[in-house]
Amino acid sequence: MPVDPQMQAVIERANKAGLPPYYTVSALEARRLYKETRAALSPPVPEVQAVRELAASGPAGAIALRLYRGQGCAADAPLPALVYFHGGGWTIGDLDTHDIVCRTLANKARCAVVAVDYRMGPEHKFPAAVDDCLAATRWVAGQAATLGIDAARIAVGGDSAGGNLAAVVAITLRDAGGPPLVFQALVYPATDQRMDSASHSKFGVGYLLTRNNMLWFRDNYLAPGDYDDWRASPLRAADLARLPPAHIITAGYDPLVDEGRAYSDCLVAAGVPVLYECFEGMAHGFLTMGGVVAAANHALYRLGQSLALAFKPARS
Repeated sequence: MPVDPQMQAVIERANKAGLPPYYTVSALEARRLYKETRAALSPPVPEVQAVRELAASGPAGAIALRLYRGQGCAADAPLPALVYFHGGGWTIGDLDTHDIVCRTLANKARCAVVAVDYRMGPEHKFPAAVDDCLAATRWVAGQAATLGIDAARIAVGGDSAGGNLAAVVAITLRDAGGPPLVFQALVYPATDQRMDSASHSKFGVGYLLTRNNMLWFRDNYLAPGDYDDWRASPLRAADLARLPPAHIITAGYDPLVDEGRAYSDCLVAAGVPVLYECFEGMAHGFLTMGGVVAAANHALYRLGQSLALAFKPARS
């Protein structure tokens, strides 16, 4: 399938903008560039029932969180919750860059979404992001009653680096005996830091996420000796059984497509229920482009469907 015409227009727009590649500037400048370019691609900000700024206790101090309650939810009912980790190569992105994604999922799934502002590289190297995401998820479960959340119905999710972190959190909590999770929503997750699959070579230039930027992101986050640590490369975890069901979305022109598909295959082989969908005409990062790419809105609709089903109380 060729590149979707709407995605091709985004690629051409990015080429014409003449902005410096992330790997040529500082992390602070890259964060600014990423944040400032979101508005041109984003849909209108959807209204939700409520938004609260929170702080969880973390291993290095407070972790900023943002709690959303979806439209149409009973104001006083404990809601199922998605703990969401934003993408951005463990270097860029924040609560604001993925605000619309979180609002949309809260509304589509009629749930709460808790976005996590985890520590990033190069200032905070691996496993700081993992530690923060684990601490935030445990804090949400521990404070569920106060937050208006149903502790028995918590999922994790994220896109790109956030999908990586969600997968790692799911494995860690399984091994730690909880808190239990009911679902994982992984959008073009990074699962193998060796970055040696065929799609890394095939799509490493010309499709928004370049290989040079990926190497820069990885260097900001990891030391070379960390690449095979399963907390950096969940595809290399020794045991992927007994994990919560997953919905994995990939993009057909993404350097990460092969490792996303491989992670899905490994979960299925381990007996984990997986819904795998590849948006064939898309490039990496499309989820936040709903203002100009219709497939982004469809992907969020599909994720909302999956979350709503996963959150349905079990029939007695």
